[in-house]
Amino acid sequence: QVQLVESGGGLVQPGGSLRLSCVAPGFSLDYYATGWFRQAPGKEREGVLCIDSSGGSTYYADSVKGRFTVSRGNAKNTVYLQMNSLKPEDTAVYYCATDRRHYCSGQRELYGYWGQGTQVTVSS
Repeated sequence: QVQLVESGGGLVQPGGSLRLSCVAPGFSLDYYATGWFRQAPGKEREGVLCIDSSGGSTYYADSVKGRFTVSRGNAKNTVYLQMNSLKPEDTAVYYCATDRRHYCSGQRELYGYWGQGTQVTVSS
């Protein structure tokens, strides 16, 4: 069983930045793809961005290109989502997810392990 813990969410003004962390205690995320998803109120959970086992990233939400990036931490069990130039439409609960797979996918059904989510609210 793989546990994922997200943190770093909060309230931020439009144009601001946040960095979300996804930590997997006792599990190395380096070897597997890790995806970031988000779910806004009344909407389905959607794929945002993913980092694969070789460090390449794949965007699933066109609206975040040029603003969001994904990276790995020095610790092998951490993945970050850097969010810049935040907009009110980025407001959602953000989740990280992984599975024992090396390539990325925007399909949430392919991820077997999920964190509890962290709330991001962009508002003035």
